[in-house]
Amino acid sequence: MAPPARTAAGDGAGHLGLFPREDGHAGCSTVKILFLSRWFPYPPDNGARIRVFSILRGLGRKHRVDLISFVEDPPSPESCEVLREFLGEVLTVPYRAFQPGRLTALAGFFSPTPRSLLDTYSQAMADVVTGLAIKEKYDLVVASELDMAPYARLVSNARKVLEELEVTKIARRSLDEPHPLRRLRYRLTWWKLSRYLTRLLEEFDGCTVVSELEREAVMRCAPQLKHMAVIPNGVDLSFYQPADEKEMEPESLIFTGALSYRVNFEGLEFFAREIYPLILAERPGARLYITGKTAPAPMERLNLRDKMVFTGYLADLRPMLRRVCVNVVPLLTGGGTRLKILEGWAAGTPIVSTSRGAEGLSFEDGRHLLIADQPAQFARAVLRIISDPALRASLRENGRALVETHYDWNAIVDRLDDFLLSISSGDSLRR
Repeated sequence: MAPPARTAAGDGAGHLGLFPREDGHAGCSTVKILFLSRWFPYPPDNGARIRVFSILRGLGRKHRVDLISFVEDPPSPESCEVLREFLGEVLTVPYRAFQPGRLTALAGFFSPTPRSLLDTYSQAMADVVTGLAIKEKYDLVVASELDMAPYARLVSNARKVLEELEVTKIARRSLDEPHPLRRLRYRLTWWKLSRYLTRLLEEFDGCTVVSELEREAVMRCAPQLKHMAVIPNGVDLSFYQPADEKEMEPESLIFTGALSYRVNFEGLEFFAREIYPLILAERPGARLYITGKTAPAPMERLNLRDKMVFTGYLADLRPMLRRVCVNVVPLLTGGGTRLKILEGWAAGTPIVSTSRGAEGLSFEDGRHLLIADQPAQFARAVLRIISDPALRASLRENGRALVETHYDWNAIVDRLDDFLLSISSGDSLRR
């Protein structure tokens, strides 16, 4: 068993977990990496954790990788034992969630730094990062997501990479918001973030994004950035086996994702209000399964709740994905790429998605999934799949083939590894 966490005062939040590296760690290799994560990666039960876990597992089998991560709750020793199969040090610091009304957040209106970064800044995290960096002398520091960039900046004499920078969500809100005052607010937020990134990225040797759309958006903020790689999200193909038609429940639909995430709730609300009634008018026996946590989402706003089954959080989605006829992704906002689509393809579940829901992925409409942005169009696409076994089989086969070719985590991590090696071995790319 992994050693228990030692307890110390950490940022006023009650725990700071230290899971020391055992001697003889098998991951020691040519590059010594410090990985900083906003999300504790185990269990890998949401999109951010899945990405971090997959990257750490791949890199940890090639290099010496130490992890310092924020946590909402103290991780179990069993979780850390899993990580320590391929990592060295595993250290955790309590995370303080952003509170817009807090004094530090209000002061952020007058700072060039984004408010959320000011308000959530943790001196405990800064101390752990600097302490370990002095002790270990890393070749490379990887900051996963923008939240971790301030702490990577504290490490001297190491190359720095900002992993999975996402900006399109904020940039798009500044253009798409219909309400004039809110649109002005989002435009000011985007202007401030753009200026901050222009300065920040001068201190990093490289950056990764999940899609070509993200790359273009980042380049508008920091055209001086020389080294950026598109590292998409992926799926563990060994974990998923394609569904069998015999296992399918007729007229069944699934929406995967926690409703506590605003993007998911707004997408489901749109589906329940505009699309689901059209499906039920032709298929009154249809049933929609919704997986993931619901609190604190305003569930009373959802229409037709009696025609929905809320499963709650599921540790393993595979049985549900194999069971249903159609995977619906009616998302209206958000950025990055959708792991829910990659998982659906890997499991062989036919998918209907909005253009926004499938944004950033490489696919052919009608071959790998069906794209529909208008309610009637979306409903017709779902009804087509329900009634057409040949279409289901084609989408199932082609979707699985696509992830095998383009979205296998093993190949994606190899691509990231090549990029990191080029950063660590080359001349400094910073100004």
